[in-house]
Amino acid sequence: MTIAGLSTNISTSGITNDIQIAMLKKNLDTVETAGADIAKMMEASVTPELGQNIDLRI
Repeated sequence: MTIAGLSTNISTSGITNDIQIAMLKKNLDTVETAGADIAKMMEASVTPELGQNIDLRI
């Protein structure tokens, strides 16, 4: 392998790593958002019987 080819390979692998890191950061943000949403849903379910009964008058 020539020095020019090696330099190109190193540069390409660096760019690939940068892209992978950016994708991982985006996925982490998505997971954190989903976790926060799940926590909010769990807090809202403290009264699970709420909304299960309907009062009817005839």
